[in-house]
Amino acid sequence: MDIFSLPRLGVVVPPENPTAEPEFNHLLGSGMNVYTSRFPVTPGVGLRAMLETYNDVLPGILGSFGGMRLDAAVVACSASHYLLDPDGDRAFCAELSERAGFPVQSSTQAILAACDALGVNRLTLVSPYEPWLTDTSRAFWERAGLTVDGVVLVPAATDPAGGGHYDPYEVTTGTVLRHIREREIPAGTALLFTGTGMGTLGALAELAREEPRRTLLTSNLASAWWARRAVGGAPGAAHPLLRLLEPAAA
Repeated sequence: MDIFSLPRLGVVVPPENPTAEPEFNHLLGSGMNVYTSRFPVTPGVGLRAMLETYNDVLPGILGSFGGMRLDAAVVACSASHYLLDPDGDRAFCAELSERAGFPVQSSTQAILAACDALGVNRLTLVSPYEPWLTDTSRAFWERAGLTVDGVVLVPAATDPAGGGHYDPYEVTTGTVLRHIREREIPAGTALLFTGTGMGTLGALAELAREEPRRTLLTSNLASAWWARRAVGGAPGAAHPLLRLLEPAAA
């Protein structure tokens, strides 16, 4: 196989995100080549201001691929797009696509497209975000017309007083599974693991075995699904979790 003839996917990620590239590569397998660019470091800036900066600089970051031919690109940062309402997010992606000359999709719009294809209209969020950003995420999905049945907060650590330390990059598979298993998840609701920085593949593999009928979605899984739908990929090359999703969404 000539690997350089495969479709090319550009992925834009936050500078400290250790998760997106490994998950995209595992999900897409040998069926697509993945190339990344990173948002700038913003020292001394609060989280919300940092996310707003990401939206401001995104056109330039996509331009940093230069003359490399890309078939599509994904913005692998859900949090910055939660600050936009769903219509604003959709319009932003359309503008970015027109400027770039290839399809550009946010992970949030990829999730909405997957929900539409799968017939999903109810979500339970699994969120590693601090509470204000979790609330912003919930409002985004509800404005998009989805029912949010509940939220499972997944702090990276908790203190004796019951407070949480929230950092998606530090959340472990065991922490994800423990918080989900402590909750009664309503039947008929899809589990949506928010954000591109929380590692989820190990937890999803276990949950898929335990509840094969429940729809499981993550920012990276939905984005990989969208990328294969947009530009194709070698048959059979994708991760089993992605192969499970594709027939259901056909």
